[in-house]
Amino acid sequence: MKIGILNADTVELPGASEFGQYPEMFAKIFWAINPTIQFEKYEVQFDQYPKEIKDCDAYLITGSKASAYDEENWIYKLKEFIQTLHQNKTKLIGICFGHQIIAEALGGSVKNSSKGWHVGVDSISLFKQEFNFNYKDSVFNLIFSHQDEVIKLPENAKLIAGSTICPNAMFVIDDHILCTQGHIELHKDFARLIYDFRKNQIGDAKYTSACETLIDETDELAVVKILLEFLKK
Repeated sequence: MKIGILNADTVELPGASEFGQYPEMFAKIFWAINPTIQFEKYEVQFDQYPKEIKDCDAYLITGSKASAYDEENWIYKLKEFIQTLHQNKTKLIGICFGHQIIAEALGGSVKNSSKGWHVGVDSISLFKQEFNFNYKDSVFNLIFSHQDEVIKLPENAKLIAGSTICPNAMFVIDDHILCTQGHIELHKDFARLIYDFRKNQIGDAKYTSACETLIDETDELAVVKILLEFLKK
């Protein structure tokens, strides 16, 4: 399987060089489950795209410091590419910003959350009646780091996981699009660097609480297994 990573950001955090850029982070976590997967990186933030959709078996959109509703040319172009992938029923995964911009591109809506930043390790409930997770537990514990949120899903999307603070945490569209707000690629030490960098934006109390949760166990490997099963269908 060959996955095209549509990279939507550049990591420039002080002290973060050891973690690499987002495409490297995603490759590492996927290889932990299946080391035979191939990856191709496309810097969509700089208008770099595959020559043909069929150049990859599936695509994944990364997180970003940008917002899905930003009036930037590269944002508009990425939304058009998402619409093309959807029309062709090409397999597509969205993580954090990727989750949000896919929702926006296909008729949903994203806004800055009235609840403020959602940071730290948090649980989302799985709606197993809506999707076959093939997973024994009823929640995923994942790292979160976002202020924007999906407030309206695309018309043909199915909500498959959520929580009070993140109601639209995971959704699917037919059998070719799966999106999640929670991160699967972030090392906890890297997440801590993000929280340190944004401490003034996040607020002291929420920052402290988020850092304390980083000792909790997380389920990113279980999510990766589910994503891979979804891509193979």
